[in-house]
Amino acid sequence: MAKVDELLPVLYQELRQLARARLSSGGRNITLDTTALVHESFLRLQKAGHLELADRDHFLAYAATTMRSIVVDSIRRRRTERRGGDVVHVTLGTQAAAELGASEEEILEVHSALDFLAKVNPRLAQVVEMRYFLGLPDEEIGAALGASGRTIRREWERARLLLSSIMER
Repeated sequence: MAKVDELLPVLYQELRQLARARLSSGGRNITLDTTALVHESFLRLQKAGHLELADRDHFLAYAATTMRSIVVDSIRRRRTERRGGDVVHVTLGTQAAAELGASEEEILEVHSALDFLAKVNPRLAQVVEMRYFLGLPDEEIGAALGASGRTIRREWERARLLLSSIMER
């Protein structure tokens, strides 16, 4: 079992690559860049206490959840600001304003639908989270969740159908 502090230096470059890939898919309007997303993820993981993580895949599963939370929180802060919120805002970066692949509305819709899906089927929610918010391939998600890449592809398709149905309501 390793601690977050021990895994970050080892996996830092990999997290940067994952964050860069996630942020570079174009179109999302948030103010995060790769470094800010990775560092904020680390800080949140550290704040969670002394997480004992079994391996790299376990760490990446936590990182996916954390990155999702950061992206959603960033969008919510921007929306609050646009509506005249009195919250003090600190910009983490300026490069990523047009670097994520979906609109703010879509990210928030997916986030809400994922919360609902997690109540119905937590495993499918993990698959979506790791694929949509971290951009991990099926094989890596499978390794993190103890399944084959083929099983993850089937679960991804099932999750997409369920999310589509949830989001249409």
